Amino acid sequence: MNNWIELSKSEEKAVWRKVYKDFKFKPSITKFPSFKLPSPFITYDISVYSNWSGDFKEFNEIYKDLEEKSLFAFKELTNNDKYFYALDWQHHSYWVNPFLEFPKDEEFDEWIIPIFPDGDYYFFIQKEFNWGLLGHPWEQTITIFGEELIQSFKKHNPRMFNTILRIG
Repeated sequence: MNNWIELSKSEEKAVWRKVYKDFKFKPSITKFPSFKLPSPFITYDISVYSNWSGDFKEFNEIYKDLEEKSLFAFKELTNNDKYFYALDWQHHSYWVNPFLEFPKDEEFDEWIIPIFPDGDYYFFIQKEFNWGLLGHPWEQTITIFGEELIQSFKKHNPRMFNTILRIG
């Protein structure tokens, strides 16, 4: 089985239409938040990592911890033959399966769609929109929604998730 399967044009159009409608998504570099999520959700402030001025090795460890713990959380809620959305606003989006290899690009050593919002909106959303992880690059936040995913992230506790900005 392959991972990172590019969505067809019709799939991509349909999923983004649903994101805009269901989450009232209004991309903005100044008005936050840019989406309204169903309860429950938790928004984590990641600005300290977006503006990192510390040791690069330490940042790398924290980043890798976020990738690893995210995969643990996704695996807990996904059957090994199921895929969910990995969305990159204004770019190609994909079907992904957390049980398959998550190759990284050679230039930045990160997933095809990164888990850390470093310049664009990156969303990982379950097919029926029951849970997801939404990265906002300008607000410098990661929001987790859906009770099961929230509990899974609390259990795995990424080091990056130490400052809560909003709870809903």
